[in-house]
Amino acid sequence: MEVIENAEYVTIGELVRLTGVRYSTLKFYTEEGMLDFEQEDENLTRRYKRVGTLERILFIRKLKEDGLSIPQIKAHISNKKG
Repeated sequence: MEVIENAEYVTIGELVRLTGVRYSTLKFYTEEGMLDFEQEDENLTRRYKRVGTLERILFIRKLKEDGLSIPQIKAHISNKKG
């Protein structure tokens, strides 16, 4: 676990271990464009920047707790990028 906690990039499975968020939820966030990733050409593995992605997941979780819908959260994230 220490290696994962110090890695620059992590996989979606490692994000599950770090956050406790379900794999299907993280996959949904990725497919909805809410989590940025890079993809390795050889094996098509998605890699997420650990620090930025963990911050984004916490941000999404907070917005959900505040009662925002997925479209509202996506709008918030878009505004934050721009």
